[in-house]
Amino acid sequence: MILPILIHPDPRLKKLCDPVGQITDDLRRLADDMLQTMYEAPGIGLAAPQVGVTKRLIVMDCVKAADAAPRPMVLFNPEITWSSEDTSTYEEGCLSIPDQYADVQRPASVTVRWLDREGQAQEETFTDLWATCVQHEIDHLNGKLFIDYLGPMKRSMITRKMEKLKRERARGH
Repeated sequence: MILPILIHPDPRLKKLCDPVGQITDDLRRLADDMLQTMYEAPGIGLAAPQVGVTKRLIVMDCVKAADAAPRPMVLFNPEITWSSEDTSTYEEGCLSIPDQYADVQRPASVTVRWLDREGQAQEETFTDLWATCVQHEIDHLNGKLFIDYLGPMKRSMITRKMEKLKRERARGH
């Protein structure tokens, strides 16, 4: 099921999300719906607060090549356990901030620990776009958006554009 994606500014996007306790069928269904929503958007990552659920759950798939097999990932309670000293800069966007992009500098590689959909502990070191994506999505779980890394003028300009977009959508344009 395709879920509606919250658009910034929305107070639910600024909340600290609760850890997931027991991984239930409802949560697995939510993860599947989030993956479907992300692919449909299209995007490479989606966090539960973006669909109005304040739980520590993200989904992502950074496989871009058309001929490569997709790699849908579901991460419950993801946590960064190591970050590289070296950084990389990517032009980031966000499904909750449509059509707005900005360069964000982050650690170039990170090790993340999480629970998979069966509740098994997993750990992986991500690099390149995967590293950027997982950090961006984990930020969402802590109520942080990529525009929070920008200067105040650029951030307020983007916020005003999003407020205008929301007004237009509300009027049915």
